[in-house]
Amino acid sequence: MDMLIGGKYISGDDLEEVKNPYNGEVIDTIPIAHLQTAQLAIDEANNAKSKLVEMSAFKVSNKLQNVVEKLKDKRQEFAELLTLEVGKPINESLVEIDRSIETLKLAAEEAKRIYGESVPLDAGLNGKGFFAFTQKLPLGVVAAITPFNYPLNLTIHKIAPAIACKNTVIVKPPTEAPLTVMKFCQLLDGEFPDGVVNTITGYGSEIGDYLVCSSDIDKISFTGSVTTGLMISQKAGMKKVTLELGGNDPLIVLNDANIDNAVKGVINGAFLNAGQVCMGVKRVIVQNGVADEFASKLVEETEKLVMGNPMDDKTNLGTLISQNAAIQVEQTVNDAIDKGAKVLTGAKRDGAFYHATVLDNVKMDMDLVSRETFGPIAPIIRVDSLDEAIEVANDTEYGLQAGVFTSDYKAAMRCVREIESGTVFVNKQSTFRTDNMPFGGFKNSGIGKEGIKYAVEEMTKTKLIGLNLR
Repeated sequence: MDMLIGGKYISGDDLEEVKNPYNGEVIDTIPIAHLQTAQLAIDEANNAKSKLVEMSAFKVSNKLQNVVEKLKDKRQEFAELLTLEVGKPINESLVEIDRSIETLKLAAEEAKRIYGESVPLDAGLNGKGFFAFTQKLPLGVVAAITPFNYPLNLTIHKIAPAIACKNTVIVKPPTEAPLTVMKFCQLLDGEFPDGVVNTITGYGSEIGDYLVCSSDIDKISFTGSVTTGLMISQKAGMKKVTLELGGNDPLIVLNDANIDNAVKGVINGAFLNAGQVCMGVKRVIVQNGVADEFASKLVEETEKLVMGNPMDDKTNLGTLISQNAAIQVEQTVNDAIDKGAKVLTGAKRDGAFYHATVLDNVKMDMDLVSRETFGPIAPIIRVDSLDEAIEVANDTEYGLQAGVFTSDYKAAMRCVREIESGTVFVNKQSTFRTDNMPFGGFKNSGIGKEGIKYAVEEMTKTKLIGLNLR
């Protein structure tokens, strides 16, 4: 599949194969862009700015809604391509397409709601006689660097609000799973002027650094690792950045919790997309009074999951993004076992598959839980009290989302107040997200918020207009 730059499809001499992680078959190839291609994309995006700004909000909204309808028509086609390149079960891919449609709808609606406000200058010294108001203006060019785990929806969370507030975009999709994103950008290109949407493919460091350092790009929106996010923040200069850098999300289960609901929360939170979810349940912190019952029920439900061909609608657990990714999970789990963790079920790898795994007696000094592990693992950490549960929950460099299961509203509110994360859910796992909510964490989980309304705020600049009426 070729890159889309300035309304033209561009290939290259160097190509990279995109493989199906389930069977290793080549799905397609993508060009490996060079720096001159990156500069071409930057030039085309800048040349298209005036064309987009001239469009009315009404027209931008309608164009985005047209893309909604096109994606609806191609729902099954996009879901199958997503499953082929990511390895997630087809039912999960269909959910991602449905969420992508919803996210686009929200952007189409938000394009008509980009408001300024009146400012009472007479509330300040010497302000009498002035009338002032603000406008929200586009930044210019937004570069979106996107991840493999939810490639379509997370890309739309960047480029749809950018276009809604009349920024042009350059998308660098993940090399492991670029095809769904590139195909979607073709839908957008069919509605907007040439250069409004551009895609560029290649290995992360060279092309990514070029985009981040360019003075002709006004914002970087990145989802990925802390290491890369820190480099972006250091190199970006004066441009705006939004960084979504993952999480090590806790789920606390207290003695008075509904155990069945908590188990369901872990199943949905730890094993969704084979555990490759930034807001997935990465640490299961269980109070000792219910730990044995909880562990037993969790193992029982985990062993019901069906691992197999991602295209089979009976499959619950697909592959990881690659065999190397599965090997990394295997090594991390084996290290925890060597340090005293107890295997209750799973802890086996088959190629790019890693079996859904429940570990008990996990300690916070194990790499499995001190760092973010991107795999289908439910590590149980036993604690004696609510105080200890909160302490363990906060013992991480991350702070994306968190969940607590309890029937005690006072305990719930303590968790809400004291857990250091961007979101805390009560009686729900951290993996829950609606596409209109503010999404973004504290600490090393990142900077800024996504969620269409909140992303628009991050992708605009505010101008004040003051009229002297005296």
